[in-house]
Amino acid sequence: MVDKQEARKRLTPLQWHVTQEKGTERPFTGCYDKFYEKGMYTCIVCDQELFSSDTKYDSGCGWPAFNEVLDQGRVKLTKDTSHVGGNLLLLIANPDMVWTEVTCSKCDSHLGHVFNDGPKPTGKRFCINSASISFHPAGEEKKSTQ
Repeated sequence: MVDKQEARKRLTPLQWHVTQEKGTERPFTGCYDKFYEKGMYTCIVCDQELFSSDTKYDSGCGWPAFNEVLDQGRVKLTKDTSHVGGNLLLLIANPDMVWTEVTCSKCDSHLGHVFNDGPKPTGKRFCINSASISFHPAGEEKKSTQ
């Protein structure tokens, strides 16, 4: 369980906005968008391992993109229509506007969204906010509470 008050003190305003208020950082501004070192990406709030650099690719979308999560049990996927402002007619006319939100399964922090336009073999594009993750270089011992 994550202590939200402790997390609020530890996180930057952007990290808090993205992870706890389901915000989105501006495209092409995140520190991991064009970052390709070998290692592991973890949740910025609880440090749960989420993505390997082996699955990261340049999607051109302006956010870090991965074609696969480390383990499906580490994230929760939820239908998200918040970006259309409750316009049901718009959703009926454009069913592809229903997005799938990605949250950390351990602390429920918002990470980003997953889309079905990624590369093979998965066809997935996990579009993740840099503000919601941290990077641990390969070969470096990671302190974890897992």
